[in-house]
Parts: sequence; structure tokens; C-alpha cells
Amino acid sequence: MRVIVVDDQELFRRGLTMLLSVEPDIEVVGEAGDGITATELAVSTVPDVILLDVRMPKRSGLEACVKIKEQVPSAKIIMLTVSDEEGDLYESVKNGASGYLLKDSSIDEVAQAVRVVAEGQSLISPSMAVKLIDEFKEMSRTDRDQVPTPRLTDRELEVLRLVATGLNNREVAKQLFISENTVKNHVRNILDKLQLHSRMEAVMYAVREKLLDLP
Repeated sequence: MRVIVVDDQELFRRGLTMLLSVEPDIEVVGEAGDGITATELAVSTVPDVILLDVRMPKRSGLEACVKIKEQVPSAKIIMLTVSDEEGDLYESVKNGASGYLLKDSSIDEVAQAVRVVAEGQSLISPSMAVKLIDEFKEMSRTDRDQVPTPRLTDRELEVLRLVATGLNNREVAKQLFISENTVKNHVRNILDKLQLHSRMEAVMYAVREKLLDLP
């Protein structure tokens, strides 16, 4: 997997690059210290995954996330931050990020995060998922525009509810006593029906349209 590491703190960036380079299935193809350079690097290298700091000079990680997804839509983005504030999390997902990782995570957690999002899954811890859902629920209360909702099957709704709690495909499969491939197919069908691009976008949509029975 081809990875770019973006952080304005050189020591942290270099350390993360060195540690990831030891992983046999990960190749770090570039580094950047600000959002503008990160966007240019993403366009020139077309990486599989980008580790992107939220707070940076010139162009923030949130702004860079939008630009990168516009120009390199295939790249999966993991936001790196010292904060787990709801606002940052919500903005990251809304801007197209696939994951959200705190900077005090272990190197094993970072490496596994790269693998998970490279496979097309979202990476948000259950505790963060709860905060995210709260944010979406608040958004749904103020959203007056209602549009016709494509019908999801009961099984697809079950899958979506579990995804909304932060579970990955394997964990969803275990909960529903079905195969991981079946879960992947359900997620793909959900995204196709809703015309969305990521699992977390589907959760946002479902909460807004009141498709999920959330407390």
C-alpha cells in the first residue's frame, strides 16, 4: 500500500514515516508539512492512503481533505489529531475522510488503520462513533429538506445500524452470523442505492432521513 504522511511537526512526521516503512506491506511514497504541499503530492503520486494532520499551516487538514478528494478521489484519508472533539470528527467525515485517528495511537494501530481504510472500510472507534451519531442527530433536527428515500431491505438496515456503532465488516458479520463477503456486498448495495461514496456518509444520510432507530 502506497502511503503519504502529512504533518507540520517534522519530528512526528519523520518518526511515523520510519516506523511505517518497516511494515512489509506499506510503502511511504512521500511526506508533506502543510496542506498545499500535501495536495500537490497526492496529485503527483496518487497514493492509496494519506495520513493527514488536522491542524496545519497554509491549508488545514480539513481543507486539504476536500481538495485531495476532488483531485484524487481514489485516495483514502485518515485524519491525525490530538483532539477527539465532535466538530473535528464531523467535519472530517463530511469532507470525505475514511478514518480518524488520535496521535497517541500505537504504531500497530496506525499500521492497521492504513490496512483497514485501504480495503474500503471506515476507521472510527466506537466511542467516536457515538459522538458522530449525536452530531448527525442534531443535524437531522435542523434539516428541513426532505427528499424521497430509496428503500433499504431489513438486512441492509441491520448492517447500517451496526456500521453506525463503529463496527468493521468482520465484527458486523459476527454479530449477524453471516460471512464478511456478504457484509461487503450489503454495504456496496447500500452505497449504490443511496448514491453515496463511503460507509460514514451512509450513516449520516440514514440519521438525517430517520432510517435508523437511534436513542
